[in-house]
Amino acid sequence: MVFNPHLSAALTCVAIRRLLAGAMARSNRRRRRLRRILAMFQWQGGKGLYMQLNATAPILAVYANPEACLKKDFRVKRSSVVYLVQMLSSPKDHGWGQDIEVLVLLYSLAHGLSLSVVGSAFGIPKSTVHRIIKHVTGKIKANLKTLISLPAADELPEIADGFCQLAKSPAFHRAAGAIDGCHIRIKPPGNEYHKEYINYKLFPSIQMQAICDSTGRFLDVFIGYPGSVHDARVLRNSPIFCQALFPPAGWFLLGDGGYPCLEKPVGLLTPYKVPRGQVQARFNRHHTRARSVVERAFGRMKARWRATLFKALEVSPSFASDIIACCAFLYNLCKDMNDVLEDAEAFPPEDGDQSPPPAAACGQESPGHHLRDRIAAQLSAPVQMAPHLREHDYI
Repeated sequence: MVFNPHLSAALTCVAIRRLLAGAMARSNRRRRRLRRILAMFQWQGGKGLYMQLNATAPILAVYANPEACLKKDFRVKRSSVVYLVQMLSSPKDHGWGQDIEVLVLLYSLAHGLSLSVVGSAFGIPKSTVHRIIKHVTGKIKANLKTLISLPAADELPEIADGFCQLAKSPAFHRAAGAIDGCHIRIKPPGNEYHKEYINYKLFPSIQMQAICDSTGRFLDVFIGYPGSVHDARVLRNSPIFCQALFPPAGWFLLGDGGYPCLEKPVGLLTPYKVPRGQVQARFNRHHTRARSVVERAFGRMKARWRATLFKALEVSPSFASDIIACCAFLYNLCKDMNDVLEDAEAFPPEDGDQSPPPAAACGQESPGHHLRDRIAAQLSAPVQMAPHLREHDYI
């Protein structure tokens, strides 16, 4: 092979040019990257303004005005926002600020979880909106027990008095709560479990089981089961039932016909499926008056966050459960703050007539039919008995 010095020199020059071109390209990319970073910080007097909100955003101008009403944009009043910010406050030296993050979550719930709508309103990127929603939702979930908790033993008589007033009869003086299930529409996952979320009403949903007191305040929520699961099965898999947490012995819950009538492990009274005679029909009427408070609670919660809960949640089923829990948490918060929405109060209760088919009882359960019959007899007994009838035992 003949060595050609001219060819070798030419190849060396080409290699050097390529190396110089690559170095220049890398330098240009580095220079552009630095310019973007400097533009992001917008240095003023040596202080970076990264993560500063656009003060000219109309929604922030409304919040900055202490006289402005927040219900139109956030579906809650100002005192509720302040209380929520204080409840979720934690020491931090970065981020958007506690109040702004809470406002982003409330605005998203009030406007159907639309990241583009929230981002445009606050002047922040959609990816940041998503991170804020996940962050605040996680904090609310961690503090769920502060507002949704079972009552103490000394609070039960007051709750029972409320149910007696709802039922218009003192026979329900041992009622500790009303239980029911609610279907929240979701976009089902695109996998082999798609059909598991289709409920008996033929739309995909996630179940929310809730127990409320006589005022409609949630005492316990259990969320996450697919819509195809029967209400009774959801109950039997909930901590309330498995651990016999509530109600205490001698007290009972009021449920619809989709639940079994039980005495143990939890007291649960349901209406007669086919009432025979006036005694059972009268019991069903009084029972419905007291039990329907939980349906009204579902209706008010959905009406307050109607933009989110009246359409299918386009998030994963696991995150949908967190969103529903947040709505229940905020419902109790507004109830404690006397934060009333007129359109939510006027909203009709959940449809309780379409109960799922009854489920069979399990072996570890003790039926409560005798307790139901005794209360039905109390409802039909005369209030003031004639002297010649006092020797009869109507209880």
